[in-house]
Amino acid sequence: MGRNNIDTSNGQTNIIEQGTVLKGQINAKGALRVDGEIEGTVKCDGKLVVGEKGRILGDIFCVNAEVMGDINGKLTVDQLLSIKATAKVEGEIKTGKLSIEPNAIFKGTCSMGSEMKANLSKSA
Repeated sequence: MGRNNIDTSNGQTNIIEQGTVLKGQINAKGALRVDGEIEGTVKCDGKLVVGEKGRILGDIFCVNAEVMGDINGKLTVDQLLSIKATAKVEGEIKTGKLSIEPNAIFKGTCSMGSEMKANLSKSA
């Protein structure tokens, strides 16, 4: 397994701490929390949490996501994407369900609904 590939088959959450910068592709088989910065592709078989100081520049594929930080790229979420008040999201969103709190910033396009859920499972 490469140094940027993360295996969480043990059921624990992987955490990218504040001050850490990763470049490349990350594959997480479970939950992933990002408080640092990632430049590249993130694939997560579980829930992705981007903390208030977290930042992802690149494409994201996950089952569920909670965003409190910054994302710039294509975001593909199979089930629920929750964008919190402190979040700034720029790019294309494809998700089954979407929740955006007041004061959150979103610039881009969004496709959502039950039809999207069936299509995302095939593409991610």
